[in-house]
Amino acid sequence: MMDAVIGLEDGTFLKGTGFGAEGIVCGELVFTTQYTGYEESLTDPSYSGQILMFTYPLIGNYGVNDETFQSDGVKVEGLVVREACRSPSHHQSMRNIYKLMEDEGKPGISGVDTRMLTIGTREHGTMRAALINGSDDGEEAVRLARAQPDISSLDLISRVTCKEPYIIKSQVNTDDKKNVVLIDLGMKKNISTSLLNRGIDVTVVPATTPASVIQEFDPDLLFLSNGPGDPQNANAAIDAVKEMAGTVPIAGICLGHQIIARALGADTYKLKFGHRGANQPVKDLETGIVHITSQNHGFAVEGDSFDDTDVIVTQINTNDRTVEGIEQKDLDIFSVQYHPEAHAGPRDTEKIFFGKVMKAMGGRV
Repeated sequence: MMDAVIGLEDGTFLKGTGFGAEGIVCGELVFTTQYTGYEESLTDPSYSGQILMFTYPLIGNYGVNDETFQSDGVKVEGLVVREACRSPSHHQSMRNIYKLMEDEGKPGISGVDTRMLTIGTREHGTMRAALINGSDDGEEAVRLARAQPDISSLDLISRVTCKEPYIIKSQVNTDDKKNVVLIDLGMKKNISTSLLNRGIDVTVVPATTPASVIQEFDPDLLFLSNGPGDPQNANAAIDAVKEMAGTVPIAGICLGHQIIARALGADTYKLKFGHRGANQPVKDLETGIVHITSQNHGFAVEGDSFDDTDVIVTQINTNDRTVEGIEQKDLDIFSVQYHPEAHAGPRDTEKIFFGKVMKAMGGRV
């Protein structure tokens, strides 16, 4: 066991027991309320630049199965838990969470009051933090937390986007094969999986790819993925949507939703502490149905700020009325803030959203 400490910019620090890799990491401290799906969350590129804390007190009890990863490895900067399970019980488990964090070179801290940290975050908003494994110097942790830049000033997308375009061919045989060009802003694996399972070939391109290059791939639909950071920093993707709007259908999830909204003239803003968890209620304004969704985002769309007056808000979060879905029917553009493809998590909206993607391309729903 090793000493560990986490310090926040407001001067708070908590000492605990370190696990995983020894060292120092900095980032925003954010919390998620889910109690399953920790493998998916730890490997979600949207968490780049953030130290992830689980509100559920025991994490790692069913171990780690690499098949559930949403990227090529752990993307969070560090992990904060009340208790980490050393002896998981599941027939598909390959290793425990201690070994995962060690193998990935990422630090974790356990034995801290995550409830107190969560309440503090809800009251004061998301704060910059520093996690030190191998020391219990709380004052140094606070100093490091205060010294780091605000997350909005960081180019986090460049850390997680692919470097070159690549194509994933669907193994599903269809009479009319479709091709989606997916802008990788920090894509979760399940987005491409949901497309591939429907017989769609996926061409993945870097976040800075201009519209002229995207058009060379002759897409049936342009898709913008999830990703980390402030959407106003994704200038290339915003420009691509502006240039291609009206030429092909366009869809997006999470950060992709925010980028589409900005391309249509809307403002985005940072939430006090964001939405992260697997039980966010989203109301469809057309049907009146409330879906339970998985979410992971710190920014939101200002619903009444669109330059394009034909944009409609299709879904809202019933907790705080934030925008969860938009649509511009004349341009065949639609997007959602939540994750319909999320696993483990509610699957209520996967068929609905990707059925809409298929319909937009003229394929089977």
